[in-house]
Amino acid sequence: MKDFFYAIEDLFVNILFAPFDALRALELENWWTANMLSWIFIIIGIVAMVYWMLQLKKFNANNEEDKSVTSHSYL
Repeated sequence: MKDFFYAIEDLFVNILFAPFDALRALELENWWTANMLSWIFIIIGIVAMVYWMLQLKKFNANNEEDKSVTSHSYL
């Protein structure tokens, strides 16, 4: 059973966390390259938000949404 847990440790430490170790090494050299992953996620989030807002605007302009009060009688 001990070998099973050592195998899980080896998987995470030596394989799955290897990219993060590489990013840690870059942190000492350049701030921009160390935070590149964060910038990529921020850009993806901004693009997704703009796409979402454009889709909402399109559906609102077509009056496709049911805005009747009968769907929520407690209102």
